[in-house]
Amino acid sequence: MATNVQEEAAIDLPRAAKGVLLAAAAALAGATMIAVGRVLLGLTPPTYEMKQVAILVHLATVLPAIPLGLWVLLARKGDATHRLLGRIWAGLMLTAAGSAVFIRTINHGQFSLIHLFVPLVFLALFRAIRAARMGRIAQHKRLMWTLYSAGLLLPGMFAFVPGRLLWQWLML
Repeated sequence: MATNVQEEAAIDLPRAAKGVLLAAAAALAGATMIAVGRVLLGLTPPTYEMKQVAILVHLATVLPAIPLGLWVLLARKGDATHRLLGRIWAGLMLTAAGSAVFIRTINHGQFSLIHLFVPLVFLALFRAIRAARMGRIAQHKRLMWTLYSAGLLLPGMFAFVPGRLLWQWLML
């Protein structure tokens, strides 16, 4: 069955907005890699969280999702490479969101406000994939940009709020 591609008024972010996203992604990925590197080198005080499987899985999926997602968003669209890398990125995001459900180191073991991003990721990813399959490319593109910025970069930045785990690993 052939997909009917309906190219709505395709959105494209202004160059300045792409630059801001690139800078935010680079800062987030860099800070996360430094924080994790400090843990691996033994430069941070040992904490219980260092051995939690959910945190390790979360970091292992988020770290590659940051540059890969940006690559998929900025590179050529619609070809087999775009679809393959997009599927890999979607898998990383699903795994990261799923693992986040089991990370409850703040808020006395209960869900916290950052957990609101979990259903956002699942819903936005479902809607974006459905839009692409229905040929609604502009909608797919909007949803993927939103998912990248609001479902990956924004919660990643919240992870560095003073007192949170990544902030401790980076600063202590």
